[in-house]
Amino acid sequence: MTVPISWYLLLSAFLFACGVTGFLTKRNVITLFMSIELMLNGVNLSFIAFATRLQTLDGHIFVFFVMVVAAAEAAVGLAIIIAVYRTRETLNVDRVNLLKL
Repeated sequence: MTVPISWYLLLSAFLFACGVTGFLTKRNVITLFMSIELMLNGVNLSFIAFATRLQTLDGHIFVFFVMVVAAAEAAVGLAIIIAVYRTRETLNVDRVNLLKL
C-alpha cells in the first residue's frame, strides 16, 4: 500500500502556504526566518515526492543543495540577527532601520 503523490504535494503546498502567511504577517525577524525555512521544507518535500515517483535522483540532489543553502542562510542570518539586536535592541522589522544610526 503506497501513499499517493497528491497527498505529499498537498502537504507540501500547506507547508509552503504556512511559510508565506508567516512571512507576510509577522514582524519579528526570527519568525521571518522560520517562515522561510517552512517554505524551503515544503519545496523539498515536493522535490522528494516527484523524484520518488519518477525514480530519479535529480530531486534528491536538489534537496541536498537546498538544505546546504538553508543551513548557510541560518548560520549567516542568525549572526546578522544577533549583531542587529546588540546594536538596535529590537528584532521588530518595522523598527530596525540599518541606514540610520
